[in-house]
Amino acid sequence: MTKHNESRRAFLVGTAVGAGAVAGAGLVPAALAQTPPQHPPAGATTAPVPGHSGGHGAFLNDEDAATVAAFTERLMPGAPGKPGARDAGVLNYIDLALAGAYADLQDFYRRGLTALDAYSRNTYKESFVRLDPARQDEVIAALEQGKATGFTWPTAQAFFNTVRTHTMEGMFADPIYGGNKDFSGWRLVGFPGAQPAFSAADMKSKDAYAGAPITGLQAQAPMRRG
Repeated sequence: MTKHNESRRAFLVGTAVGAGAVAGAGLVPAALAQTPPQHPPAGATTAPVPGHSGGHGAFLNDEDAATVAAFTERLMPGAPGKPGARDAGVLNYIDLALAGAYADLQDFYRRGLTALDAYSRNTYKESFVRLDPARQDEVIAALEQGKATGFTWPTAQAFFNTVRTHTMEGMFADPIYGGNKDFSGWRLVGFPGAQPAFSAADMKSKDAYAGAPITGLQAQAPMRRG
């Protein structure tokens, strides 16, 4: 893992912990989930972008899903023994969220992904997913800094900030929402999930609790249905 990847991982993990990502088993990190609804400027059309008609999973088509998967993996890169966005199922989380709770951001994502790909092609003559990791990082940095051209609504920075927020939610929210596969995000930050009880020794220990089982909201789902 490069120093660039290590610093990005350290930043995202540190931000998640600082925002309360290990505060409870049913969380979507409060400080991260407060992304206000994004709306186009007055007079802007909201018709679907040609060629983006769904067809993948719950909302994303194959092309957009590949772009989101590549983008989120660069935001939270995996490494041996350290799960990344692909390992945690962040793509699945975002796909499900855009078909449900974040349905108001569908056009935001369509347009943002189209602008992202156009910028990649104009700058490097390849789509974002075909760029090597170093150039993908350069594209993402241009978005973060507001230097990427071709973005109107959403702006480059707004798109970057939203995808980063959703990447962190997909990494650290309860697995019931479709991400944090196999509790990989919780394991990464040492969060044990909901436990029926802690022993006296556990309570006195200064080390992170690493015991099993780790459970989340999905363990309660059968009871709610019944």
